[in-house]
This record gives sequence, structure tokens and C-alpha cells, in this order.
Amino acid sequence: MDIKTTEKTEPAEKTDEAVEPENGTEPLVEDVDVDEDLDGDLDGDLDGREASAATDSGVGAGAAAVVSAALGAVALTGTWTGKVVSERETLVGQIKTSGSGTPTQQISEIYGDAWHSTALVNGVFALLALIVAVTVLLLPRRPAWVRAVAVAGAVLGGLGVLLSIGTYFDLFLSLPTAGS
Repeated sequence: MDIKTTEKTEPAEKTDEAVEPENGTEPLVEDVDVDEDLDGDLDGDLDGREASAATDSGVGAGAAAVVSAALGAVALTGTWTGKVVSERETLVGQIKTSGSGTPTQQISEIYGDAWHSTALVNGVFALLALIVAVTVLLLPRRPAWVRAVAVAGAVLGGLGVLLSIGTYFDLFLSLPTAGS
């Protein structure tokens, strides 16, 4: 039986330089810390995923905040839908009172109903703006600009609701009365 003995040598001094083997083959690289390289890559990947998730949720919340502000502005300025509903109510009022209505009834049917239906449509838009804005404000971890736009949407929606209620119930201006 042949017994082979191997001599244990001291490890070479650690350097970042390539070490050439004695037999003239390709140089070997020492001190490659695989664990550090893997940890660095994994940390970078996780940071990227966390940043991506935060960005994704911020985009949705930001879009909702902008929508709430736009709905609030539309509620204050009026909508095409409100105009169509108002015109329809005017036409219905003209048909109802054609020839047989008193002046007070004509004013109420032709102008009052159109006024109230416009206020109702604008109030619906204002309420939607308020609901979307409050929903965005209740979301966790949203950027500061999203909060600012959502607050603007809530303020515009709240003003729109108040103005629509006042207009619907004739709190700001009453319908004109027929002279005797």
C-alpha cells in the first residue's frame, strides 16, 4: 500500500492581484468573496422591487388625486351633461305649460326645474370628487404631492357640494316671480 502524504502549506498573503501558477498556465485570481457579491446583488434587487412597488402605488394614488381635483373643478364650472339635462328640463317644462300654465307655473317648470337639474348634476360630480379625494387621503404611504392634489380635490369637491345644495334649494338666488 502506498500512502501519499501531502504537505500543508501556509496560505499565501491575500492580495487583489492575480497570482501566476508555477507551471505557466493561466493566472488565478484570489480573494473573490462570493458571499459579498451575492448579498450586494440581492440587496440591489430588493431595493429595486421596493422602489418599484412604492412607485406603482404612488402613480395610482397620484392619478386618483388628479381625477378628484378635475372632478371638483368640473363640478364648479359645469358639465356638458348638466347642460343637456337642463335643456331637456326646459323643453319638458315648455311642453307641460304650453298654453295652459300660469306665469308662475311656467317660470317654475321652464326655468326652475332646469336650474335645479343643473345643480343636481354638478352636485353629483362634486360628491364624486369628494369621495375620490378622501379615499386617496386615507391611503397609506403616498407622496406629498399626492396629498396636496387630493386635498385640493377635496376642497373643490366640498365647495361644489355646498354650491350645488345652495343652488338646488334656491338659497343664493330665488326664482323670479311673475308680476301681477
